[in-house]
Amino acid sequence: MTRQLDYHALRAIFTRFQAAAPEPKGELEHVNAYTLLVAVALSAQATDMGVNRATRGLFALADTPQKMLALGEESLVAHIRTIGLYRNKAKNVMRMAQILVDDYAGEVPNSRAALQSLPGVGRKTANVVLNMWWHMPAQAVDTHIFRVGNRSGICPGRDVEAVERAIEDHVPADFQHHAHHWLILHGRYVCVARKPRCADCLIRDLCLFEEKTQ
Repeated sequence: MTRQLDYHALRAIFTRFQAAAPEPKGELEHVNAYTLLVAVALSAQATDMGVNRATRGLFALADTPQKMLALGEESLVAHIRTIGLYRNKAKNVMRMAQILVDDYAGEVPNSRAALQSLPGVGRKTANVVLNMWWHMPAQAVDTHIFRVGNRSGICPGRDVEAVERAIEDHVPADFQHHAHHWLILHGRYVCVARKPRCADCLIRDLCLFEEKTQ
């Protein structure tokens, strides 16, 4: 297990992330809490770019649970056919829409437990919605954050929940809101899986990764 960086190193790292990107944004396109929820649910095992291509036309027609139900499952399938596991995801989106209408008056709930009770919504999806829409310091750990956290010593853990706890326990509070966005972007564009771009890394001198590339 990678060692955990200390408070001073973490503060220096996130100060640099903040200076480079003061207001990092998620890359999934959305217009309200509902379309964000659907987009994140569709993004499992898919790229944000691919989801955005599929949902631009979809959200123009169905940006509320009521409109999604009116659209119907087959029309939904036609919009998201290019996304992996689209049949199963379409069923979940339709079931989710029905529950939101029946149990939440068409509104997206803002508690993790309520969100995770919806079809196709796991902890990561719930945390993304809580963070991006309601600005809660929820940490959505994906493969990028898991890799960066363990490589660097920023937030090491054996599984995603351990990495999530490491962020919550060790990253200074004033950086919590944007922490997962900075880590995702760093993992997506710099600390990539096969050959990390260490020469371009703004935290290279603080990172604990021993096999740095030139």
